[in-house]
This record gives sequence, C-alpha cells and structure tokens, in this order.
Amino acid sequence: MGVTDPAGPVMDRDEVDRALARLGAEHEAIETSLLALQDHAGRRLLEGAELTGVTKERWTAAEASITLLWAYFDAYTDALRSAREIRSRRRWSSRDDLVELTELLRGESVTVAGSAAATANTPTLHGGSGKLSEQFTLVTLVDRMNELYATSLDMVVAADAVWSALPARIDLLAAELQRTRRLAHSVGVRPGEHPAGDDLERITRTLTNLRAEVVSDPLAYWVPTQGSSAPGGGKPDTTVYDREARALEDVRREIDAVLTVRQDAEQRLIKLRDVLSRADRTLAEARTARGEVLAKIAATEVPVVSGPPTVLQEQLATAAEYRRHAQWHRLSPLLESLEQKAEDELLRARESLTAVTAPLAVRAELRGRLDAYKAKVARHGLAEDPFLIERYDAARRMLWSAPCDLRVAEQAVLRYQQAAAELLGGPRVPGPRGPEDRQGPGS
Repeated sequence: MGVTDPAGPVMDRDEVDRALARLGAEHEAIETSLLALQDHAGRRLLEGAELTGVTKERWTAAEASITLLWAYFDAYTDALRSAREIRSRRRWSSRDDLVELTELLRGESVTVAGSAAATANTPTLHGGSGKLSEQFTLVTLVDRMNELYATSLDMVVAADAVWSALPARIDLLAAELQRTRRLAHSVGVRPGEHPAGDDLERITRTLTNLRAEVVSDPLAYWVPTQGSSAPGGGKPDTTVYDREARALEDVRREIDAVLTVRQDAEQRLIKLRDVLSRADRTLAEARTARGEVLAKIAATEVPVVSGPPTVLQEQLATAAEYRRHAQWHRLSPLLESLEQKAEDELLRARESLTAVTAPLAVRAELRGRLDAYKAKVARHGLAEDPFLIERYDAARRMLWSAPCDLRVAEQAVLRYQQAAAELLGGPRVPGPRGPEDRQGPGS
C-alpha cells in the first residue's frame, strides 16, 4: 500500500474488518468487566462505609479511577460506533472511507474529557497532569482502561476479602468470649480479683477495637502477596485475631481448672490432710527414734528432728475456708501449691526418719553379720573353738550393750570374721588387728 496518512499506511478493507472485529470483542469484554465491577459486593460496601486510614485514601483514588474508566469506555464506544457507521456506508469502502477509518482506528482520534480533580486523584494516570482532555488511540485507550480496572479491582477485592473473613471470625470469637465470661463469673473469676478476669477484660477491649478498625479500614489488615500481579493477590492479616484467640484459649483452660477444683475440692482436701498427717506421724516416729538412738548408741551425732510446719496447717485451714465460701478462683492456686508442699513435707519427714535411724540400721547390720559368721562356723564344726567363742562373745556384748559404741563394735565383729576366716582357710577379712589378736596355738 503506497498511500499513507499521519496514522500510517492506509488500511485495506480486510484489515479494517479484522480490526473492527477485534475492537468489538474487546469492547464486549471491557463492558462485562465494568458491569461486574459495578455490581461487586465489595464496591457497594465501600460506597456505603465510613472509611478511615489507608482504605479511605485508596477508595478515593479508586472512585476517581472508576469514574474515569466509564468516561474512557464511553469515548471508546463512540469511536467504535463511528468506525462501524463509516464501514457500513457501502459494501466496498472508498479510498476516502479507508483513510478516515485508518485515522479513526490507528490514530489519536479519541478525545476524552475529564476533570482536573478526577485526573489528580487517579494514581495510575501517567503524570497526573490534571488536563481537561486527552487524546488516545484506541489501542492506548484499551491499555489505559485495563490498567485502571486492575488497580480498582485489586482494591475492591482486597477490602471485600478482609470484610468477608475477619468480622465474622471476630464475632464468633466474641460470642465464645461472652460464654467464657459468664462461666468465669460463676466461679468467682472477676476483673481485679483474678488474673484471668483481667485477661478477659483486655481481650474484650482488643476485639472491640479490632472489629471497628477492620470495618472502617480493612486494607490496614491486608497482606499483599509478594510478586503477584493478579487483582486481590494476598490474604487478610489475622495476627491480632490469632493472638487474642490463643489468649482466650489459655483463659478458658484456666477456668476449666477452676471448675475442676469445684468438682473435686473435697477429695483433694481430704488427701492433703492425709499426706500432712502421715508427715506428722513420720516426724513423731523420727523424734521417738532419736531418743532411742541417743540411749542405745554411744559416740554418735544424731540429727535434730524439727516439728511439723504450722504454716501448712494454716494454709490448709484457709483452703477449707475458701471451699466453704465457694471462692474457687482462690482455692485453685492454693490447692496446687499445698499439694506440692505437702508431698515435699512428707519426703522431708521420711528423710529425717532415715537419717535418725541410720545408727540403729548399722547396729542391726553388724548383728546380722556376726550371727551369719557364727552359723557358718557351726556348719564347719568349729562352733566349740574357744578362741572363736571368745571373739564372738566380745563382739556380742558390745552389740547388745547400751549404749553401743558402733566403731568399737564393728572392730570386734571384724576380728571375729578374721579369726573365722583363718580357721576356715578362706580369704583373709581385712580389718584392724590389736595386740590381743591370736598369735598361735600356744598363746
């Protein structure tokens, strides 16, 4: 094609028809998208909401973009209608018709009038010059509409996603919070009296503020997906919601623990009294045993046995008082503390008894060892050996005398073992040897 005009080579009839078909399809697609955006639930909510913060700023810009979109679409529709009218004048378009169509379809033939305010509020407009009108080709106009549509739809979809997700979840959590508050009040867990009551008040305030913020500024709770160009790419930010849900779950577990206390408080108090009673009896036994040790064992340091701690009895009485007055929130932590302290007290009493009776256990062990060697000697026919009888009697007198010197008695038992080992021909029993030890048959 040798003929040209400012829009480039003049299009032939086939090129014009293909261009009109393509532009008609684009027109239909754009119209469908604009109508869908117009009817989008998120857009209707944005129009009627009292917005704040970043959502208010972006919706102001989006509204200007949507207004401009319709202005662009109307100009695009008029241009496409004019082109179709020119093409329909005759079956075989004349050269003048083709020149006019080429200018209309390829040149900057579309003039869009717009206000300076609308242009300034639309960040996607390159330059944001605020001109009262602009010139476009149809291709450029389609690109501009696609750009405006994508940014507007992204904002609408994001706000709608937050509104669809968070307020309903907050309401469900708030309902659960109210049930927990009623349950807490039934067991005496109230603000200022129990930490869980204070937590419930804080969670209530946080959820109330969160819901108000989500409704007025949903985009403040939107996290875009990095690298995503699709409209609405991202997810609602549930950080605050999740934190409060976990806090409420912790409080609910604590309330359940208080309820459990209410159900089995009597059994736990009975068990506590039994444990403390056993500890007292064990300490009394240890005190009696100490007197016996001091009377029967000489040269031995016996640990002092302390009395039962009165503070535990006082706390037990306080716990019983809490139960009588149904102060379950106070009884719960006190019972847990008392149960641990009671077990520790019983363990301490048992350790005290063991430490006090240790010398008696040593004496019993020496007695058993002496009798075991005597039986062994008797099995080998040496029960009548005078030297063994002498050693046995000496050791026995020491072990069965009061007070018993354990150190001297142990040496006497070792001497008897050594003498028996020598006569039996077994391995020598290590131990001290004194001048009175046997030196030979003639001593």
